[in-house]
Amino acid sequence: MNLPNKLTVLRVVLIPFFVAAMMLTEKFYLLGYDIFIFVGLIIFIAASVTDWFDGKIARNRGLVTTFGKFLDPLADKILVVTALICFLAKSPMWVDEVAVILILAREFMVSGVRLVVANEGVVVPAGIWGKLKTAFTMIAIVAIMLLEGFGIHNIWINEILIWIAAVLTVVSGVQYLSAYWKYIDSSK
Repeated sequence: MNLPNKLTVLRVVLIPFFVAAMMLTEKFYLLGYDIFIFVGLIIFIAASVTDWFDGKIARNRGLVTTFGKFLDPLADKILVVTALICFLAKSPMWVDEVAVILILAREFMVSGVRLVVANEGVVVPAGIWGKLKTAFTMIAIVAIMLLEGFGIHNIWINEILIWIAAVLTVVSGVQYLSAYWKYIDSSK
């Protein structure tokens, strides 16, 4: 297994540790701060950074593999969806449920499109809107965790961040769907 694929696998392996840290929050405080939110934040940032490095290394060194094409976008989706679900489990006040539903729906839709076109022998590369959506969503998640970790619960900031992520998510989903609609044949 090459280095980019190991980084992608590491991202997936970090997800249960992120969930554990997020679910332990509100139980352990240090100097008035919920330390496990910060532990979860560090894990999330580490996992997010592997996303940037695995793609860069794979392209620069010619190490792009079928395994990487499959697992990399899936790992991103699992990481982001897990964080959003943890936020909802913590408190519906952290993020808007409708925005999370839109993000989840887009992720399922794009995964479905990828499966359908893969059957046609087409690999769906990450488009600029998809990359922008992923980067902004990860930044929004980090920002929300920082605010909440420091006890700054500002629903307006959280809402603005998650809704910008949701809009970028919808735009990228429409872009994927329109680009690959020709492969979706309702008669089959």
